[in-house]
Amino acid sequence: MDSPTFQADALDGFTTEMVDPRYRDLDLMTTDEMVRAMNEAEAEVPRAVAAASDAIGAAVDAVAARLAAGGRLLYVGAGTPGRLGVLDASECPPTFSTEPWMVQGIIAGGPAALTSAIEGAEDDEDAGRRDLDELGVNATDAVVGISASGRTPYVLGAMRAARAVGAVTVGVSSNEDSLLSAATQFPIEVVVGPEIISGSTRLKAGSAQKQVLNMLSTLSMVKLGKTYGNLMVDVSATNRKLEIRAQNLVREITGVDVETARAALAAADQEVKTAIVCIERDVDALEARDLLAEADGFLRRALQV
Repeated sequence: MDSPTFQADALDGFTTEMVDPRYRDLDLMTTDEMVRAMNEAEAEVPRAVAAASDAIGAAVDAVAARLAAGGRLLYVGAGTPGRLGVLDASECPPTFSTEPWMVQGIIAGGPAALTSAIEGAEDDEDAGRRDLDELGVNATDAVVGISASGRTPYVLGAMRAARAVGAVTVGVSSNEDSLLSAATQFPIEVVVGPEIISGSTRLKAGSAQKQVLNMLSTLSMVKLGKTYGNLMVDVSATNRKLEIRAQNLVREITGVDVETARAALAAADQEVKTAIVCIERDVDALEARDLLAEADGFLRRALQV
């Protein structure tokens, strides 16, 4: 498909580019009035996310299936959406003990774009294709394109490359019937309406994107057995706070005292699920890991006698 050509008026009619008449006098408001106005605008985000629940659920199932089969979750975006994708990806290893390759964020312009604007990077559709090709995207992967307007060429190029190799494709945008939706199998349109500062889609649209990415990664991990109920049992105890959290998780699930929890974690190389199986099944760490492997990593299954 040829790259679309965007004229100066190409954003006309986009919800994300409209002017909200409620805030035309924003610069004349007191600070307290501005704070209340911004809070009022942001309150529309969870309603828009809720309206997209069915689409989000379908995408979660598709993403989780790819991850369960050994594939990757790849976020692709430019500017704020790209940074949000990198943020969500970077938080998966400490939260769920995932390997760094499993969830990745790709931003137009590369790592430098995380802290500085790389002018023109979002307009390069070929770069989106190349970046996906360099990662070796394939049919085992799930690729999530993020674009408030739903027309970012870099993202569209990446999604077309992903579809060409049979990867699952998900599009997260804030406009109805967007080009991104048309280019993906699982479109998620979170229409938050005009921004309090017209066109500044790092605001409501960005908040909505963060909520959707939270759901995609978190719920996929739940479906992979990374939690026990709502407890974060695959946490990596990489600092003192997380060591204490690991101890508390072991105590919460098994009912043992803190010293027993510490000893079990030490014997299990600080692996929370392994320590819990050791205590509950009265086995050593090696056997506990075998039981977890037989249960595909699901702690609840491994505890069943």
